Amino acid sequence: MKIESVETFIATNWMMVRLTTDSGIQGIGESTFFGWPRAAEDVVLSFRNYLIGADPMRVEHHWNYMYRSKSMRGGAVGGGISAIDQALWDIKGKHFEAPVWQLLGGKTRDRVRAMLVIPMGTRDEVATHAANAKKDGFTAAKVLLFQHEHVTMRHSERIADLVDRMAAIRESVGWDFDIGVEIHRNMVPGDSIVLAGELEKFRPYFFEDPIAPDSVLSFGEVSANSRIPMAAGERNLTIWEFREYVEHAGVHHIRPDVGVAGGFTHVKKISALAEAHHQGIIPHAVPSGPVATAAHVQLGACIPNWEVQEHVMEDGPPYSDVVKKIVTLKDGFFEIPDLPGIGVELDEEGIKKHPFQYGPVGGALRDDGSVALR
Repeated sequence: MKIESVETFIATNWMMVRLTTDSGIQGIGESTFFGWPRAAEDVVLSFRNYLIGADPMRVEHHWNYMYRSKSMRGGAVGGGISAIDQALWDIKGKHFEAPVWQLLGGKTRDRVRAMLVIPMGTRDEVATHAANAKKDGFTAAKVLLFQHEHVTMRHSERIADLVDRMAAIRESVGWDFDIGVEIHRNMVPGDSIVLAGELEKFRPYFFEDPIAPDSVLSFGEVSANSRIPMAAGERNLTIWEFREYVEHAGVHHIRPDVGVAGGFTHVKKISALAEAHHQGIIPHAVPSGPVATAAHVQLGACIPNWEVQEHVMEDGPPYSDVVKKIVTLKDGFFEIPDLPGIGVELDEEGIKKHPFQYGPVGGALRDDGSVALR
């Protein structure tokens, strides 16, 4: 069996790949380098000549060949390779008439726990969203605690408001519900340590990315001075980057993304690295499209230290238009599909309804005109 064609599709900011073999089997994958989908697409097209005529079963070999083909790498390269890797595993699953989770070791659970990502809003709106998530059957939610208005607040006002929001959220859901706290890298180590101390009484499930992940030492400083479990990794691309966080940053929950961190081939390795250090996997899965979501569910089915998969309540267009059938979410858990491969197929007519458009580029500004952290 040989690869016969390599195609790319972009709907909104989701870049998807389809590989077709000479036996008629097609495999699909998605890059979640969502800020720059055209860049990830160009990476895929750069590998087209290499892939056409290649044996799709040599997944590990292709991963290494693509990754080592150039010395300059980054998110676009990670996104392109990840999408191709998913498509190769999709082909392999269809060839053997087995879901990807079966090929990667078989089920370690019967369903995959989902964590709803709560949209931004006022204190009361966010608390209401969390309460509604619990009513809908979810057992966990992630709150984007740091919001736009916090950029221009003074230190004491910012900390007080963040704590007040967390108090309202905890009160709305009670103690039998996990709350993950996302800061989106908007703070510095000193502020992060102060906030973690204030939030401790609300028992957050995790404290995610309080600072930028650029410095493992700085992240380790926050971890060492916080009693809340730390989460990080959505920007990391390889096992070599994750190793530094796993071993030196004091992180308790690792967050690889199947759409940028090397696809099935590499995220399985990253998860094993975390498992060896008794750390859990909470993948970065928002704002993934339906193909990457399905790919994450495949991994969640077979990885023992997979804890929970974040998700947004997106069961309508454009999400439902891009594939013929989305993965099933029921009572706060993803159902594990038994279909061969990833378990979803592209809908070309649906993709055409949502053409790519360049979105706004730029960060938030402080009240003195300087660019805020992120």
